[in-house]
Amino acid sequence: MSEESFTKEASRLALEYSLLYGGKVEIIPKVPVRDLNDLSIWYTPGVASVSEAIKNDKEFSFDYTSRWNTIAIITDGSRVLGLGDIGPEASMPVMEGKSLIYKYLGGVDAVPLPINAHEPDKMIEVIKSLQPALGGVNLEDIASPKCFYIADRLREEMEIPIWHDDQQGTAGVTLASIINSLKMTGRKLRSTKIVFFGVGAANIANAQLIIKAGANPGDLILIDSRGILHPERDDIDELRVKHRWKYELAMKTNRERISRDFVKAFDGADVLIAASRPGPNVIKKEWISRMNKEAIVFALANPIPEIWPWEAKDAGAYIVATGRSDFPNQVNNSLIFPSVFRGVLDVRAKAIVDDMVIAAAEELAEFAEEKGLSKDHIIPNMTEWEVYPRVACRVGEKAVKLGLARRKISMDEIYKRAVEIIKRSRKLLSSLIKAQVIPLPPC
Repeated sequence: MSEESFTKEASRLALEYSLLYGGKVEIIPKVPVRDLNDLSIWYTPGVASVSEAIKNDKEFSFDYTSRWNTIAIITDGSRVLGLGDIGPEASMPVMEGKSLIYKYLGGVDAVPLPINAHEPDKMIEVIKSLQPALGGVNLEDIASPKCFYIADRLREEMEIPIWHDDQQGTAGVTLASIINSLKMTGRKLRSTKIVFFGVGAANIANAQLIIKAGANPGDLILIDSRGILHPERDDIDELRVKHRWKYELAMKTNRERISRDFVKAFDGADVLIAASRPGPNVIKKEWISRMNKEAIVFALANPIPEIWPWEAKDAGAYIVATGRSDFPNQVNNSLIFPSVFRGVLDVRAKAIVDDMVIAAAEELAEFAEEKGLSKDHIIPNMTEWEVYPRVACRVGEKAVKLGLARRKISMDEIYKRAVEIIKRSRKLLSSLIKAQVIPLPPC
């Protein structure tokens, strides 16, 4: 099946099955209900004692309720996938899909929650008001630059982990893929020249995390719709006021101060990370040909990468990664967000910081290396479920070491707990299918 036919068929089935099932997720009980006596325990009058305990110590809400394993996936629908500003209602199918992945791969109860609030301060107000019900928040598909402002404010003002998947999720999986690509080509991160094509939420986070992991900022070049970022660009004062995150990168990257022809940025580059707009032909073959030998090319736009993998290889790329599951080396957030939250929820972390994301990336890379690296296998895929508890364990361990965990449990305990919860979640789904409670779709 051609790429175009595959996409059309997947789109057709998505519409058909969404109508058939009426959505992807639902809430089901986790306690037995045999008669009215059980209901008197779970609800009134028995429930009053639980509420009293939590009233005396709010931390008990993590012990006596499902808060310990519940997060919200929150968006205003202002920048959804490759669809743009489609609004909160239209974003719901995407958030439901994310919720399904959280449960199946991480055992996390993630509530899809598009909100009809668009001003940054209003969004912050709404999200903060939800804290008593949640163990964490996944911000999703929010336009840049307000997504940075919202995430930063919430991290300062809330006592639960705030995760922006378009930033931290993308950056974590990208870093893991870079780590193994550099191993494959005999490079060191500190001396690698990297071009970032597109300077939205994803690539700003990619650049920030890669610098944190050890890259030399001067060896990074970022290209947005107006050209290369550099301190003398004519809109630099505007960026300082309206987009300080892009401004900060403009001030410390691009040591050579390439400023005019952005194509020159590709000369002698080792790595290209494109996270711009759907292709093909957004990245030209001749640009790839200007890069160093054994070039590494990540074309991450969905549903069509900025350049087709075979065209990038024809132009000299050695390793090519995309965001698609039907090509080798899928750089997909789903490899990291279920396990990151599994880890932080199990230690009841108060935050997710860069060092925890780097730990997750290193574990992802190590898992893939153990399976055997090749130019078509630099990162695990979502079917390798064993990677999720391992990453969860590394993230939980790092949270404990950084003093961000409410529960200081050992690595063995974190790992065992993650395995049990993820296995239970997968078993639950397979049991419901086997019992035909969840019917299979018509062939």
